[in-house]
Amino acid sequence: MSSSVEISQSEKILDAAFKCISTKGYANVSLRDIANEAGVVLSQLNYYYKNKEGLFTEVIKVMSKKYIAEFEQCLEGGETTEEKISFFIEFSKEMINEKSELFRLLYDFISLALWSPSSKELLRDLFRDLSIIIEDNIIDDVSFVDSFKEYNSNSLARLILGTLFGTAIQVMLEPEDKHIVESLDVIQGVF
Repeated sequence: MSSSVEISQSEKILDAAFKCISTKGYANVSLRDIANEAGVVLSQLNYYYKNKEGLFTEVIKVMSKKYIAEFEQCLEGGETTEEKISFFIEFSKEMINEKSELFRLLYDFISLALWSPSSKELLRDLFRDLSIIIEDNIIDDVSFVDSFKEYNSNSLARLILGTLFGTAIQVMLEPEDKHIVESLDVIQGVF
């Protein structure tokens, strides 16, 4: 087998795993479901990823890279802190409204991380990296931080990140209430 075929098969399996897990949840997905979705034989999943945990670990890594890249890209558009916060809010609304499968997948893996040390480490790193991106792009503006002198910048970044993910949970639980996502606009007013 050539290396390009291996990459193609591997990516096909990861895409299928992403799709299956985001629609059914990791606890309800078998390796056979993923193999069927990918159009490969079950033994190929074991060949590339050893077991279910190995496959899920790779899905978490891909999901994290994708989320971080999109997150960084959204903040690059703004020059002032206010613009960056505005871009962050609009990006967050778009993610919640149009890419909810990414949030569903993330929350499912957070549940897994409560029991799996390797998943816990990967997700802890994701949240740490997202906090650092917020810190570097929004919090580190001196005039902005002056109004919150008594708090460290990482705590403020975690507050903003928590607001995003808390809002996303509420939207997923009550998708018919279109006003929930608008609560993210409060971030602009607070900061």
